[in-house]
Amino acid sequence: MTTPHSRPAHVDHYWEHGYAVVRGVFPGDEMQAIQAETRRLYAEALKHQATWRHQNLLFEILPESYAGQRCVLQAHWVAWISPLFEKIRRDPRVVAVMEPLLGTDIRQVAQQIHWKPPGAMRRSGYRFHQDLRFRDRLDVYEDLMTSYINTGLAIDPATTGNGCLQVFSNSHQRGYLGLSDDGPIMKGTTQAGELQAAGLDPARVVNLELEPGELALWGLLTVRGSNANQSQHDRAFAIQSYVRASTSQRGEWAFRDGQSMPLGAEPEVCKYEQLREKPGPFYDESRWFEDAGPA
Repeated sequence: MTTPHSRPAHVDHYWEHGYAVVRGVFPGDEMQAIQAETRRLYAEALKHQATWRHQNLLFEILPESYAGQRCVLQAHWVAWISPLFEKIRRDPRVVAVMEPLLGTDIRQVAQQIHWKPPGAMRRSGYRFHQDLRFRDRLDVYEDLMTSYINTGLAIDPATTGNGCLQVFSNSHQRGYLGLSDDGPIMKGTTQAGELQAAGLDPARVVNLELEPGELALWGLLTVRGSNANQSQHDRAFAIQSYVRASTSQRGEWAFRDGQSMPLGAEPEVCKYEQLREKPGPFYDESRWFEDAGPA
């Protein structure tokens, strides 16, 4: 049983500030294998000329017409084609981090890898937002604010220069602020005036610089974003989102009574309702990235 005196330091920091960092979750030798697998998945994604989806699996592609070279911005649910990422999502070290926050019965709603290739330029940043904006069926969850947690694993070093995750401490206490609700979060940047209007001081943003193998946590109401990659090196970051199973039937099982649970035979619809009628495979050739916007 976890008591206030025995629980890990990240637990109280998370509840108080809306985010936390856990150092050294995966050691260096394992991270080398994860980095190699991430490069393999990037190469697999480049086989597609445009954004491609099959059920929960997705590769989001920025085509040559935008930046002169094809880039991969993100992938969803690579666990279906990567045994290594299938294990990472339900690793015992992950449940050790999550159990004091969500208990021992945990479902996984999202799995993503975000890349920030230098060639993606302006489209490798994320405007400040709260992840609650991406939950179109709030009725399938209960106690949403305390039962749903995002984790981000640094695959490459995450630095201020290459666009590390940025958060506003205590912003989860302010309710839903509607930041960036006027369009895609990967177009342009959030202006200081928009943050100030929401009661946020731009000077108080926290840059979560991470070494490979370190884990960041944040909630659905935590204001977060990131700058574009200004370096000459890619930056890969793996996001996995978990929910206390007693509050939702949505998602794939990750841990049941604390035990690691592999994926079943067929994917569950985790977030996007339209996949029930159009599971794919199909290409999405919408050109959202071409609209004019601030640099």
